[in-house]
Amino acid sequence: MYTINDLYTLEETYPEAKAYLSQFTYPWEALKGIKELILEIGKNLPEDEFDHPSEDVWIAKDATVFATAYIGGPCIIGHNTEVRQCAFVRGSALVGSNCVVGNSTELKNVILFNNVQVPHYNYVGDSILGYKSHMGAGSITSNVKSDKLNVVIKDGTTQIETGLKKVGAMLGDFVEVGCNSVLNPGTVIGRESNIYPTSCVRGVVPAHSIWKGSDNVVEKY
Repeated sequence: MYTINDLYTLEETYPEAKAYLSQFTYPWEALKGIKELILEIGKNLPEDEFDHPSEDVWIAKDATVFATAYIGGPCIIGHNTEVRQCAFVRGSALVGSNCVVGNSTELKNVILFNNVQVPHYNYVGDSILGYKSHMGAGSITSNVKSDKLNVVIKDGTTQIETGLKKVGAMLGDFVEVGCNSVLNPGTVIGRESNIYPTSCVRGVVPAHSIWKGSDNVVEKY
C-alpha cells in the first residue's frame, strides 16, 4: 500500500517525472534525485510556454506568482499554478499544473503532482504529494527525527529502512490533511484518506481511511 504505483497516478505529473519515478518501488527512493530531475526537465521546456527568470528556475507563462514570493532554483512552476504572497520556495521543487502554493508556504526538495494545494502556512520538505492532495492551513511535514537518525517507515511490525536522514511525508492521490496537523518523518498516507485536524501522524495510514487518532483509524465507507 506504500509503493509508488499504490499511491500515485503517474500521468498527473511531468512525463519525465513519470519515467523517473517509475524506476523506483518506494517514493522516498526518489528524493535524492529531485534536483537533477528538475534540471533535466527544465532544459527541454518550450520557451513559448515557460519563462526562465533566473538560473535553474522555470515558470509557466500562465502561472501567477505574486511579487513577494521567493522562487529559488532549481524549480519548475507548472501551468495555471498560483504562488501566493510570501511563499518561500527554497529549491528542488517540481510543482505541477493547477497547483496552489499559498501565503507563507515553504517548499524544499519536493514533487507536487498536478492540482495539489498547500495554500496556507504549510511546510513541505523532502516529500511527494499526489494528484489533488490538499494540506489544510498550518499543517506541516516534519522531515528530520529529533535524534537525527535515519528515517524508518513503520507499518505495524513492518519496518523499512530508508537510509535517509530527511524524509517528510508521502501523500497519495486525493489525500486530505486537516488544519494544524503534523506529519512525522516517514509518514505515508494512502490514496483518498483523510486526516483529522490537529493530528500528530506517524507511520502508514491505509488507503480509503480516516485518521482520527493513533488508535482510531477507520475505513471510509
